[in-house]
Amino acid sequence: MTTHTQNRTARTARLRTLSLTALATTAAAAAALTLTSTSAHAAETKQPTAPAAPTTGDSQPGGSGYANNLDGWIKESLAIMKAKGIPGTYEGLHRNIMRESSGNPNAQNGWDVNAQKGTPSKGLLQVIQPTFNAYHVNGTAHSLTDPVANITAAANYAADRYGSIDNVNSAY
Repeated sequence: MTTHTQNRTARTARLRTLSLTALATTAAAAAALTLTSTSAHAAETKQPTAPAAPTTGDSQPGGSGYANNLDGWIKESLAIMKAKGIPGTYEGLHRNIMRESSGNPNAQNGWDVNAQKGTPSKGLLQVIQPTFNAYHVNGTAHSLTDPVANITAAANYAADRYGSIDNVNSAY
């Protein structure tokens, strides 16, 4: 391969990498949830079939038995989801959280259509208040930005709308 061909190949590879990076950045920026309020998921009314792990929803060290970090919040949410019959996996939750908020429980979208209407998306899974209210799961805090409550309500919404949070691969 000539030096000219090698340089052109290297430039093409760099351009592809830059294009993919730009595409990923654009997709991440566009991924804010635009959830709308609909009827609550039937799982909300299901009774636990087995004893659940602690479900205080307070997400504080020592308060729930789970670590006060992303891993602990996901695990606590999964225990509640299992008890309530809401499908989802650690991987599905983690993937969506990282896309929506990069793991920041205080993330808030101030630019999308919901924010323009006065109801910004908030929290780990970028939920708006009306959707949180409709899909809130008993056993979690009544705070949109509480990490466990946010994850569990968003997973409840995704289960109602898409069958599972695992089926969500972009803004939903």
